[in-house]
Amino acid sequence: MKYSYEFREDPFGDLMIVLPEELSVFSDFIQDISTEQEVDEYIGYIKNVLEGVHEKVEITLNATSVMIRKDVTMAEHHYRTAEPYENEIETEEFIELLQIWKEKIAEKFKS
Repeated sequence: MKYSYEFREDPFGDLMIVLPEELSVFSDFIQDISTEQEVDEYIGYIKNVLEGVHEKVEITLNATSVMIRKDVTMAEHHYRTAEPYENEIETEEFIELLQIWKEKIAEKFKS
């Protein structure tokens, strides 16, 4: 993973991933994913794009959405009142972030 990250609990005790400011919208998107199965579903969509099954795929969650393309994935926050409203990341790095999140979800719910 070429980007730094850390895990914290938000004020409500929910798990969150903290990414650099240039990826902060991805933090909001990822923390809305609550199960390993959901992560696997989204990774499946990404793999379909990488394999050329689809040119692009959009996933919309509570306040964010991602547009997945072969090389770059764009995240957009629909309700932020301050910038950044959008971020982008290499699609391969986005998959890696999702896999890291999946491992952390599994670890959290084991205990």
